[in-house]
Amino acid sequence: MGNRFSIICGMLVMALACSSLASGQTTSPAPTAFDPHDLSGIWWGRLARGVNSSLGPTAPPMTAWAQEKYNAAKPGLGRGARAQPLGNDPMMICDPMGFPRIMFWTNYPYEILQLRDRVVVFFDWFYTYRTIWTDGRELEADPDLRWYGNSVGRWDGNTFVVRSNGFDDRTWLDADGHPHSDEMRLEERYQRVSADTIEVTMTLTDQKAYTKPWVSDKITLTRAEPNIRMREDVCVPSAEQRYKELIRNPAGGAPKNVK
Repeated sequence: MGNRFSIICGMLVMALACSSLASGQTTSPAPTAFDPHDLSGIWWGRLARGVNSSLGPTAPPMTAWAQEKYNAAKPGLGRGARAQPLGNDPMMICDPMGFPRIMFWTNYPYEILQLRDRVVVFFDWFYTYRTIWTDGRELEADPDLRWYGNSVGRWDGNTFVVRSNGFDDRTWLDADGHPHSDEMRLEERYQRVSADTIEVTMTLTDQKAYTKPWVSDKITLTRAEPNIRMREDVCVPSAEQRYKELIRNPAGGAPKNVK
């Protein structure tokens, strides 16, 4: 009796499977569960198409103050005639990259750590980090200037909103040499839309430098492969100086026009 029952059950299972195949029905894999308030992990950044290592393809109109600083910038990686191999890019003397510029070097991963009272973002490029306070403090009205700004964050539904000020104005916003003042304010919005994807937008407000806010194109953070590890990619002043000497005098003799 038991064997007959097993055979009948098996025949029913096979019939149901055949019926499902005949009707063209397939079972889709269940989506991977994720916590939208968890941004932790190692991520690769991806800029929107057409964006050249900047907030967007076109900056807002600059003020006279910003235009003068932009004209004086001689980027090594800029656009067209602005590009000069040695130029005066602050990173060529190992000055900190600053924020948001460091987000645009997408060949290097970022690591996000969420702690009880802060979020810490580590950057493989220049081997540095920034701290976003989440302990309820208010953004200081007149903070000490910092290379990566002073930042506080809070959750607005499933969006992590970061507000920052107090940026040292010696940094560039991008590889093309767009400037900012120490009055710059930045708002970032992070939304984890899937287990492996975070979407980021930024709004930069700096009335001393730009006639209207600069709203970024979307930046996509994609979860890194399990084998990816953060490296120690340090900018070493002596190595940068040697690089500049070799560029000026590739033969390896006494450097020329080294200032």
